[in-house]
Amino acid sequence: MANKPYGVIYIGVTDNIEERVKEHQLKVYPKSFTAKYNCDMLVYFEEFEDGSKAEKRENQFKKWKRDWKIELIVEMNPSWSDLSTNWNLNYNKLRTK
Repeated sequence: MANKPYGVIYIGVTDNIEERVKEHQLKVYPKSFTAKYNCDMLVYFEEFEDGSKAEKRENQFKKWKRDWKIELIVEMNPSWSDLSTNWNLNYNKLRTK
């Protein structure tokens, strides 16, 4: 999650990405890091069948230098578009209220 291109980056793991992104965007947890820094754009993700592998990858990312993370994001999403934009039209309507 990011707040803008090349801005603040948040890394997390979940077993329900659509729901978790919605929580970040709606600031369900107002004191969280993503709410504090307005990280509401899904700019990169990876999918895993095995939760332990996903957690291992998350820990790798958190140890990486910022430049490496940015390079990975740009490789997948050069425009830093919000990849969740068209997932659920009803959800997007809620977000704009």
